[in-house]
Amino acid sequence: MSEKKKIALIAGDGIGPEVTGEAVAALEALGDRFVFVRLTAGGAAIDATGCPLPPDTLAAAREAGAVLLGAVGGPRWDGLPGHSRPERALLELRSGLGVFANLRPACLMPQLVGSCPLREAVLKAGSPDGAARFDLLIVRELTGGLYFGEQGRRGDAAFDTESYSRREIERVLRAGYDAALRRRRKLCVVDKANVLETSRLWREVAGTVARAYPAVETSFMYVDNCAMQLIRAPAQFDVIVTSNLFGDILSDEASALTGSIGMLPSASLGACKDGRPVGLYEPIHGSAPDLAGTNRANPLGAILSAALMLRYSFGMETEAARLEAAVASALDAGLRTPDIASGVPAEKVVGTKEMGAAVRSFLPPPSPTASAGPPVA
Repeated sequence: MSEKKKIALIAGDGIGPEVTGEAVAALEALGDRFVFVRLTAGGAAIDATGCPLPPDTLAAAREAGAVLLGAVGGPRWDGLPGHSRPERALLELRSGLGVFANLRPACLMPQLVGSCPLREAVLKAGSPDGAARFDLLIVRELTGGLYFGEQGRRGDAAFDTESYSRREIERVLRAGYDAALRRRRKLCVVDKANVLETSRLWREVAGTVARAYPAVETSFMYVDNCAMQLIRAPAQFDVIVTSNLFGDILSDEASALTGSIGMLPSASLGACKDGRPVGLYEPIHGSAPDLAGTNRANPLGAILSAALMLRYSFGMETEAARLEAAVASALDAGLRTPDIASGVPAEKVVGTKEMGAAVRSFLPPPSPTASAGPPVA
């Protein structure tokens, strides 16, 4: 029997424990292939240790094959200084793991067209086949830029500094181009090069990297225009590569177009370890403390994040596809958590636990051996 895959599980705060609980249950339904190391970070870690990311948490996360994270933060810790807030755990975890490319897919599933705020004509605009849908991938640089630059206050003024090196830009661009090669071979670099010097460096580096990917069509767009185009014609995009700040904002905007931010998974990838990338996987939503304990949170973003983990960190492509198909089957059956319900009679609104159980019910019996997926750059 093959060695079990070690997963560092950081449930986090708010709805984090609830959605990761359903993701873990889905993984366990695939067979006895995983061992979970439960770690603490964020607000829960502050309450327990006074530190948002205890050193032993980071050390254990580095030893695991992948990290599955719920969400961190909440209003009860808002009064803490910046370096002590729960969100600092995310930044330090990303930096400590060296995960520099954040892949955030935003796909409008056909079952959720009614939950999308855009009109059908808008969804068809720019669509390759004229259908009312979109399927785009935002690749966000994750360990540089404004979030990691010098910060401080001088009297009544405050400052945050954005800095990027050629190396930081090049490696995330290559991750984007490699993804584009597996998709529709279109890549858009989003920046603010008419104002920001860092963005002008992004364009300069992109011009060099693009020459190594002649099969990919490269374009450039200012971030304000991109924010508008996501609303006017999201189907025009295939892969978007952008900075830490812009990627954070644009991916949250794109999530609203899929029906709910609760639907979106993410994969944060770094250098390869034993032939596979170091990975941190999490739904892109926040801790939503107002939903905690109400059985109303959407677990599908967390379950789909687990599918990305199977694909990228463990090479279990068949199992990843099974999880994604089970999510689609639950939606086909009309099951909806409150955030994705559109109010039509055919829908049945269910809670977090019920949606998780439904996904598991659509999983086929586990195969005796895990399957290897394609190599990941």
